[in-house]
Amino acid sequence: MFPTRDDLFDSPSPAAPLAERLRPKHLDEIIGQTHLLGPGRPLRLAFESGKLHSMILWGPPGVGKTTLARLMTSAFDAEFVPLSAVLSGVKDIRDAISQAQHTLQQSGRHTILFVDEVHRFNKSQQDAFLPYVEQGLVTFIGATTENPSFEVISALLSRAQVYVLQALSKAELSQLFKRTQQLALPDLEFDNAVRERIVGHADGDARRLLNALEQLQTAAQTAHITRIDTDFLDNALAQNLRRFDKGGEAFYDQISALHKSVRGSNPDAALYWLVRMLDGGADPRYLARRIVRMAWEDIGLADPRAIQLTLNAAQTYEQLGSPEGELALAQAVLYMAAAAKSNAGYVAYNAARALVAQDSSHPVPLHLRNAPTKLMQQLDYGKDYRYAHNETEGYAAGENYFPDDIPEVSFYQPAERGLEAKIAEKLAHLRTLDAAAKKNEK
Repeated sequence: MFPTRDDLFDSPSPAAPLAERLRPKHLDEIIGQTHLLGPGRPLRLAFESGKLHSMILWGPPGVGKTTLARLMTSAFDAEFVPLSAVLSGVKDIRDAISQAQHTLQQSGRHTILFVDEVHRFNKSQQDAFLPYVEQGLVTFIGATTENPSFEVISALLSRAQVYVLQALSKAELSQLFKRTQQLALPDLEFDNAVRERIVGHADGDARRLLNALEQLQTAAQTAHITRIDTDFLDNALAQNLRRFDKGGEAFYDQISALHKSVRGSNPDAALYWLVRMLDGGADPRYLARRIVRMAWEDIGLADPRAIQLTLNAAQTYEQLGSPEGELALAQAVLYMAAAAKSNAGYVAYNAARALVAQDSSHPVPLHLRNAPTKLMQQLDYGKDYRYAHNETEGYAAGENYFPDDIPEVSFYQPAERGLEAKIAEKLAHLRTLDAAAKKNEK
């Protein structure tokens, strides 16, 4: 049986976790996400309009995805049916749809189907939602910490608006700290240094902050104290709290320092920041993903071996775990810091995206179109296409591969470093052949 709407929205038990007891019951109680919930902003307008629509809430843990879905249920007087993609399968989806149909028939009440960690559902499981979302039987709200562009099927994406939620800022976490102290911890006092360290430890995650405060409350009650100082903090909470942000540096400052040390070709500094983060409790899988990103962004085709090496390091960590797998991440960082650098591919990609975003949709030139049918051949699809393998040097000099009405453009400018220096030489030679071919045409 799924929980009913009343089960979900009754006042939580005093024994419930602090994060659940302090979950906002009204939109104005939410801290953060002002880009979505401020006056005139998209989700605020959705609430005020009374028109509910399917959506995907994308953001890091502890930023309010589940809270928003539950508030929509209350605001729109809908039934709330939650599913966890970690624990559910196609049978659970069918059961949820049956419940939605029954609720509609019995009470006329619409159902919000909330799917947490939706990115963990495979394609067939995600496909199972489509007909019911299309019919309007349920309003689909998915929550994900992963990029929905890669993890959610395009058919579901086309039927749902994606809203990007942001990690809470230090100021917003401090506001939550103050509210929590007033509502749930009125008998406890906190030194300023303790406040700063708990906010830094939370790393934008409201639930993490509330869980830390709940741990401190329990420890203080056991020790019969009413004031929390740094010594008590160190003893009461896990070791990673006092190490994670030692010196006051925020988590994202540390990952920035790691990235910039790699980019700056300083292997010792890069290794230091990697070990700092591992020692502080950062998720090695997160670091592995960032390391792979660094290889693509800052090394690229100047040394493609870095890309494969970082992927191998990430896979090695998955197989060995901690601490053995961390050595692979460390050596990947050392290699990247020492490798030739180029962001030419990154710059070219962004330039191409910018052009496509602001330009109109141009048709594919006829000579580049495929012609598998007789009709397409009669319409000159593929006519005058030059097969490069049959040309001198395997290159159709002077050929145009862009839409006819786009002027000549050069996104990619290889760096004069590593393998890209050789790539630059080859492209320069091909451009010379193009110029000669165009001259002969005249």
